[in-house]
Amino acid sequence: MIRRLSLRWRVAAAFGIGLALVMTVLAVATWNLTTGYMLDQREQSVTRQSEVNVRLVDAALADDSEGLEELLTGLATGPDSSVLLSRPSGWLTSGRAIDPAAVPDALVDRAHHGVAARQRFNADGIPVLGVATPVGRDGSIYVELYPLVELDRAFRYLSTLLITGTVVAALFGVGLGAWAARRALRPLTALNAAASRVARGDLSARLPDQADPDLAPLAASFNTTAGQLEQRVRRDARFASDVSHELRSPLTTMVNVSEVLGRRQDAMPEPAQRALRLLRSELRRFQRMVVDLLEISRADQDEAGGAVELVDLGELVRNVVDSRPPSDVRLEIDADPPLVSADRRRIDRVVANLLDNADHYGGGAVAVTVRRRGDRARIEVDDAGSGVPPALRERIFERFARGLHAARRDQDTGSGLGLAIVADHVHRHDGHVWVEDRPGGGARFVVELPEATT
Repeated sequence: MIRRLSLRWRVAAAFGIGLALVMTVLAVATWNLTTGYMLDQREQSVTRQSEVNVRLVDAALADDSEGLEELLTGLATGPDSSVLLSRPSGWLTSGRAIDPAAVPDALVDRAHHGVAARQRFNADGIPVLGVATPVGRDGSIYVELYPLVELDRAFRYLSTLLITGTVVAALFGVGLGAWAARRALRPLTALNAAASRVARGDLSARLPDQADPDLAPLAASFNTTAGQLEQRVRRDARFASDVSHELRSPLTTMVNVSEVLGRRQDAMPEPAQRALRLLRSELRRFQRMVVDLLEISRADQDEAGGAVELVDLGELVRNVVDSRPPSDVRLEIDADPPLVSADRRRIDRVVANLLDNADHYGGGAVAVTVRRRGDRARIEVDDAGSGVPPALRERIFERFARGLHAARRDQDTGSGLGLAIVADHVHRHDGHVWVEDRPGGGARFVVELPEATT
């Protein structure tokens, strides 16, 4: 598929093509006017000179002068001019030697019909203007060839100058168009940058005030929209935080009551035991969801990003893995672990959530790797599951998304917020997170963070 040019280059191309067309029209007009005028002046000069020469030759023929050849020699105006006289006995020539056969038959035929004729042609490689005129009473034809070398050289210089000027004008038009487009699109570039910041979660992004009356409404509308979006997001975050805080007390009470009932479940009938087990499972899931909601609401309201410090990524990952129940997770850390400038609590939560996700949905984590990739610090968590379909690899990082396990409701089912928290914390550290296929099967969750410069 042919890639379409950007608006900036389309404007530049339009400027270049437009200026090239204008210059082409002007060049063609200049060429036609100039060459026509110069040729017309040359032909008039040649005609006048030829008329004088014809009278001299005609007089010499009438007197049957023996000095006809000397006269023809004297009529040659330069080393490149040629004078030819066609007589019944043959051709007489003077000046630059030329084969009479080089003279076009059409030119001679018109002169034989009693009409003086002119024609431009090449005679032995030299452009000339030939003039043929009938002389005498015996059907003689006087032919004089005037060289057009200087005129031809002037035409070539003019054509080169006009073509070069057209090309330069087209290039100048492209440059002018690119400059004009860049200045005209500067507000759109600023709008795109601000919109990208908003899309990345920076709700404080605004456009500067514009003095241009055409751009001022656009900037004002964007800033108003961004401000309203920021207020709504903050209200939603405060609401989620308030609801989560309000739910903690009754939820803690219910969890404690369920624990008390659990210690006496043997005395309950079987239907009551099943109901109690279901209640305790849902309460544990609800408790995890409330904790995750608090984490997200706190992240949405925390613009400072937490306390940033220099973190040894290898040590942090090792501590997280060691704090979990014993497992067969293989830990691979570079001999020189990368350092990152980060909020330790957030990165700790990122690793823990990725391991929880592997336990809940991926058959358990099989390997955790910490390495350096260029100027980026990289964490890889491999699981033993069936992998993540390409169509879901972006969606699973959205809130309340559980991918292929959305229909499950058991004690091992997550809240659908764990990977959303991972994405939020990673993006706040100017990092990236994605999922890919693990060699040998399963999924590999990858986190890349900028390595700290020491």
